[in-house]
Amino acid sequence: MTDSAPRHTDTTARIEADPDVPAIRITRDFTATPAQLHRAHTDPELYAQWCGPHDLTTTIGHWDARTGGSWSFSNQLDGEEIASFHGSFHDVTPERIVQTFTYDGWPESVSLETMTFEDLGDGRTRLHTVSLVGSFEERAGWLDSGMETGVNDGYEKLDGLLAKGEG
Repeated sequence: MTDSAPRHTDTTARIEADPDVPAIRITRDFTATPAQLHRAHTDPELYAQWCGPHDLTTTIGHWDARTGGSWSFSNQLDGEEIASFHGSFHDVTPERIVQTFTYDGWPESVSLETMTFEDLGDGRTRLHTVSLVGSFEERAGWLDSGMETGVNDGYEKLDGLLAKGEG
């Protein structure tokens, strides 16, 4: 029996809109330890190498990945800045990262993101991210923004870095 429904695979993030609250849930498996994934999300040099779509370059403005710290980065296409983002780190522990995320083009829409690192054993980790926004309309804007491409391209780049022993 063949099931033609799309499946969550190791190389595709599962991105789901919560039906009850204006949240987006992202789940993705990695061939990496929780510590490696944590570092990839907190080390600015590593983060800049994998964040976002393939055709964009990421430049870190500032990065203080600790509880109470803040961050900013921008994306460039062919050397021209096309988007910038900023936020605050609310809680940074080995098990999870809680931060805000704001696209400067939509400053009224702030996402509260919680990332947790589930150790699957055997050098594999499942990353769970929940992004909560202020309304269902804001959530629709995030989902329609090209977010899926940015998430999947970025994680594909992260897979490459991890395979080379970086992170």
